[in-house]
Amino acid sequence: MTDRQRVASCVWRASPDLVVALDSRFGEPVDTYVNGSQVWIREDGPGGALVEWRLHPVAGYRRPPGLATEEVFAAVALALGTGARPPAPLEALWDGLEVFGVEPDDRIEPQPLAAAATEVLGLAPDAVGLVDHDTVGDAWERSRGGMSIVDALLGQLGG
Repeated sequence: MTDRQRVASCVWRASPDLVVALDSRFGEPVDTYVNGSQVWIREDGPGGALVEWRLHPVAGYRRPPGLATEEVFAAVALALGTGARPPAPLEALWDGLEVFGVEPDDRIEPQPLAAAATEVLGLAPDAVGLVDHDTVGDAWERSRGGMSIVDALLGQLGG
């Protein structure tokens, strides 16, 4: 594996505080996926670099009944932020959050990314370093969504 295949990444384990921080600081995701992923693309990386914030689903994610794919994050964030009961337990929805650079030519380094991400989100990441997304993505595809992307990322980051 070369450095060219590895990208700077910061990972947070899922928690109510994390979901509330995402909602209050970023608002609604710009993209949602049937696999449970929630995505924000923002220019708040080091030096204004374009970064992707991705809330990764748990292995075997199932959308809560009665909610459209686009409604899950808002419903859960509102419940967690107000002390209400969410439509599904957090641990049944998302494992954690990852932020990484979008533009391969930007060559963002891990520590500046962690500093920028901590400032923007208000929470320090649980792990920081370089990850190989191709390895994680291939394993997730082979498992048909039956593995934790966050566990795989944390495994690469030593977290």
